[in-house]
Amino acid sequence: GRTVNAPTPHAPPRRRRRGSSRTTAQPTDGNRLQELGLSRVQQRLLVIAGSVVGVIVTAVALAFVISAVGNDFVPERATAAAIVTQPRPETYKGWNSPELFAPIERNTADPAPLTLKEIFAVRTLKEGAITLRLGATKLDTACSAAVWGQELADRLTRSGCTQALRGAYTSTDGRYIAQYTLFNLRDTAAANELVQSLTAGYRGGWAQPLGQGGKAPFSSTGYSEASGNAMGHYAALVWIGRADGADPGEKDDFVSLSLAVRGAEKAVFRRVVAVKPAPSS
Repeated sequence: GRTVNAPTPHAPPRRRRRGSSRTTAQPTDGNRLQELGLSRVQQRLLVIAGSVVGVIVTAVALAFVISAVGNDFVPERATAAAIVTQPRPETYKGWNSPELFAPIERNTADPAPLTLKEIFAVRTLKEGAITLRLGATKLDTACSAAVWGQELADRLTRSGCTQALRGAYTSTDGRYIAQYTLFNLRDTAAANELVQSLTAGYRGGWAQPLGQGGKAPFSSTGYSEASGNAMGHYAALVWIGRADGADPGEKDDFVSLSLAVRGAEKAVFRRVVAVKPAPSS
């Protein structure tokens, strides 16, 4: 589904449903970031993060994407017992928090509650040819209300989850849907454990889809894919798919779609900088 121009060795493969024989290509770029070994996805993530608060966040993002090099997207197969009829992604990959988020390793260092206005301040997110518009948001202080699956709900409780924020997006052309979910947890260990536990358990418990205009954007039968990443004491889930639920085709750019949704993470980078300001030059 993340179809662009030419293959790159770090492009994460995805498992197709219904015996699809389509292949995914990623773009190449002869710039300095590629020479450092960064994939196209990682290069573009750096560009997004680098625009947040200047050079400081650029350095933060650079460390983050380098830490992800070599983490190929290999979805786990769920057991038959875990297959449910609730909406959930077809594939998932989770990443632990890099050292760059050490300033917000514990929620005691970053105690101010999150707000919907902070995380979803920008209602239009753009990456490449894709433009997403925010359609609905929701903040739950009882984190179990934002997910389905008892095991996941229990894990959030054990993780000291105090907030779950969700934002639902639709592309301006109506082709794509996306959801960003951010959990405010006790510490980095809890965030890492959460995103890694979903590698095997995402089919048995996942974020509740946030409806837009009375209609839930994701279904249990349509194709979608997801990723999770810990950022200090926060854990984020990115969930993307086509609005019609079909498998992505050659013209579908899920790379840009995923990166556009992650524009919501700029608020977390700002919190890192707020806790540990840039040293004076």
